[in-house]
Amino acid sequence: MRVKGAGRGNPYPTVDEVARGARAMARARPDVVRLRAVGASRAGRPLWLLSAGRGDRHVLTVAGAHANEPVGGASSLSLAEDFLGDPRLLEELGCTWHFLLCLDPDGTTLGERRFVGHPASASASASTPTRTPTLDGYYRGFYRPAFISQPEFPPVESDPHDSMPESRALIRLIDELRPVVQFSLHGVEVGGSFLQLTCPVPGAPRAFRSVAAELGIPLEYRPFDGMGWFVDSPGVLVLPDGSPAEERDPSGYVSQSTWMYAMRHGTVSAVVEAPLWSVAAVSDPSPVARPQLEISRAAEILLSRAKQLEKVLGELADRPPGDERRLPFHTAARELMDIGPGVVDTWNNHDAHGLGDAELATTVGNSASLGIAARRIPLRAAAMMRSALDEPPEALDLLVREWSRELRATFDTRWVPVHRQTALHTRTMLHLARQLLGT
Repeated sequence: MRVKGAGRGNPYPTVDEVARGARAMARARPDVVRLRAVGASRAGRPLWLLSAGRGDRHVLTVAGAHANEPVGGASSLSLAEDFLGDPRLLEELGCTWHFLLCLDPDGTTLGERRFVGHPASASASASTPTRTPTLDGYYRGFYRPAFISQPEFPPVESDPHDSMPESRALIRLIDELRPVVQFSLHGVEVGGSFLQLTCPVPGAPRAFRSVAAELGIPLEYRPFDGMGWFVDSPGVLVLPDGSPAEERDPSGYVSQSTWMYAMRHGTVSAVVEAPLWSVAAVSDPSPVARPQLEISRAAEILLSRAKQLEKVLGELADRPPGDERRLPFHTAARELMDIGPGVVDTWNNHDAHGLGDAELATTVGNSASLGIAARRIPLRAAAMMRSALDEPPEALDLLVREWSRELRATFDTRWVPVHRQTALHTRTMLHLARQLLGT
């Protein structure tokens, strides 16, 4: 019943393949799992919920929240298959475990051209692809929607924009289930792993670090994401007491995350990040002599590359594509090209007082994380502009290729096999679920 990765070299199952795998499970073992649609995307794609077990308490796993992070669907199927193989696991937990298989099927489908031309035939749990995927191949099919189109972050009530149907479906599901714990599965392209918790969970940090160490995946001490969160310990961030319900991203868009929405039901939300390519340097605790210099260097890279991209594109940067199907790529790329000054301002004004006193760039590891973020933002923008334009200039293609190569060479990126990415997700979820369910 294992689900093969997408054709033409994608090591991850596609949205349709994940759904087919879930349907096969439900047909084979209706006594253990059920499948139902809990809503539909903007384009009418069903939002599938796979539910395992029949316990009174509920656990919710959300996969596919970000279109460029395909591992969540593979991880969900992997854990569901474990439950099929040994239903006693669910009986011991005393819960019903629900998997929202892909929160953003429209966006994820747009990004399923990743890895084209770089064969890596692997199932969700296979040990080694036949050929290691490359960063260049990944970015040539890259898509991640603009901030306002990311369904885990619906707009605040005062915002004039309507929330997405995917966001509304997730909120309805949270209200229906009132889960003990909600897991959100993510997969950053380059860096290390980290765990975000909306409240402290005793024993969770040690368990998470143990899983990562056993799998050989480095931890990010102070990741670029979650800068307003308390650094509990290496790789573990906890939402500080009294944190505002609203979040403002670098574009200026203000949202209320569905992680925080669930807190009204006493739900603990856990965001588990598994890198596609790991970077050992992000976990280096060695002190940096001049942290502000490291921040300035990262800022210069981000801003100078944004200018370089503008120069290559010229008037094409602001010209919508003729094919409407390419418009989401253009909108998201244009947004990333504009956020540089806001990101740099955030770095320069970050105050770690009360957040574990983990200032930016004080360690080699955090300096590496900043350097990755500085390169990642313009590279994502260039890659999506390449997909947005009807006839992208050759210089743009060269930028994507060169920046991908430079990112790989600068940080010695190492592909993390899919089975290790999914193992990080599934083992972390089981550890936390046992802790929070008291089993």
